[in-house]
Amino acid sequence: MLRLIRTSLCLALFVICLAVPQAALANRVALVIGIAKYQHIESLDNTANDARLIADTLRGIGFDVTLVVDAGYAELAQTMDSFAFEAETAELALIYFAGHGIEVQGENFLVPADADVRSNRDVQRQSVSLDNLLATVDRARVMRIVILDSCRNNPFGDTIDPNAEVTTQAAEPPKAPAGGLAPPSPDRGTLVAFAARDGQVALDGIGANSPFATALAEKMKIPGLEISLMFRQVRDQVLADTFNQQEPHTYGSLSGVPFYLAGPAEGDAPSTGDLRVAWSAVRPDQEQQLVALAELGDTRSMVGLAYMRLNPEADSFDPAEAVGLLTRAAEAGSPEAQFELAKLYERGLGVPQDFPRALALYQQAADQDFADAINDLGFLYYQGELGLTADADAALKLFERAADLRHPQALFNFSALIDDGLIAGKGPNDAAGYLYEALRSGAKDVLNLLEERPNMFTPDARRALQKRLADAGFYNGAIDGSFGPGTQKAIRLAFGLKA
Repeated sequence: MLRLIRTSLCLALFVICLAVPQAALANRVALVIGIAKYQHIESLDNTANDARLIADTLRGIGFDVTLVVDAGYAELAQTMDSFAFEAETAELALIYFAGHGIEVQGENFLVPADADVRSNRDVQRQSVSLDNLLATVDRARVMRIVILDSCRNNPFGDTIDPNAEVTTQAAEPPKAPAGGLAPPSPDRGTLVAFAARDGQVALDGIGANSPFATALAEKMKIPGLEISLMFRQVRDQVLADTFNQQEPHTYGSLSGVPFYLAGPAEGDAPSTGDLRVAWSAVRPDQEQQLVALAELGDTRSMVGLAYMRLNPEADSFDPAEAVGLLTRAAEAGSPEAQFELAKLYERGLGVPQDFPRALALYQQAADQDFADAINDLGFLYYQGELGLTADADAALKLFERAADLRHPQALFNFSALIDDGLIAGKGPNDAAGYLYEALRSGAKDVLNLLEERPNMFTPDARRALQKRLADAGFYNGAIDGSFGPGTQKAIRLAFGLKA
């Protein structure tokens, strides 16, 4: 039996609509690192204090926090490995690092307590890179944030040359002035926040905490403050407190899910899985801030406002205005806007129905590796919809591409296609691997299916899934393909539930 899940319109042969995970007070984890007592270089005054302040603040608003102070490289690496596994089943994973940071050949490195550096190669071997931190949070389900309060003075002075070549590179990397960090390029859905924008030096402060940590702790705990606006308020406060000497900056782009670190404000309803309703819950004063940011070209604000205009239960319901907002954001390169605009052209909502235009927009989003669009294009090619000629080979390639981007529906789709014998060269172990990743990515309806219809996959695939669960430490029963209570418990643990 063919089983496919489509992202957007829920028209699949095996019909499942996967809601966006609830993000108001969902599972949130944080790794907070503070390095003050360096063994071989200049120590810092406030970084350990800053880490403790941020850890306490995050715990107070419901985060599960791992705090590491004055750790050496080995301890830091081990902690990051454990946190990465934990982050896979979190809606939001956040890392905060306070300590020395240095840019070498366009790459940013965070210095552990035991680093003994004499060369650029030593920096690379004995420090944690920003890329390492990004990989640690990469598999969180909704949102990934890395905050670096580490743009302080260069701890190595003139002893090393940050631009000296130590590896072969195909292109000239970006350079930051001495003492600052290089501008990062995080993947979509990930936000990197610097205490001071690239090339600038952050201030340690004259009190117990740095200006950045003080502002961050204050703004984080405000209920009902949408996360993108929160970081803008942190920026404004640090600028004011440092008399414009330090300007925090953010890089990358958050997902289109509105998120409140401290949860909704008193009297507000919790966020829902329907993005139209979730964005409509944004308070009027914050909506006006989004309007102002949209006028300045911020595409996430445009998309959020468009979701508000698409909520038929809201007074602001205006599909034509939503089309205008999404068109602006799509033309500015937002793949999420391209995807949502494609759905409107496919349905004929706010615009005349136009299948060629919808397909072109789906393709534009897919060309930017927007997994929702890739998965839906796979479905459309498989079914031969919107005027396309059915093309199973093209569809299977698209499903695999979306699955490799860890798109929950595509992971299930590709697993099912393998199990149906439709993917050459792949067998039960591959099907189980994709199915396991679908569980880890937070596909709630896949969890429901495996609980309600445990025999929908072949016995070989079920045995392979049991083996995968056992290898991950979730299952210790017989590898027999029978999804009894022990296997069901393991499936729920793999999904991220307690039992």
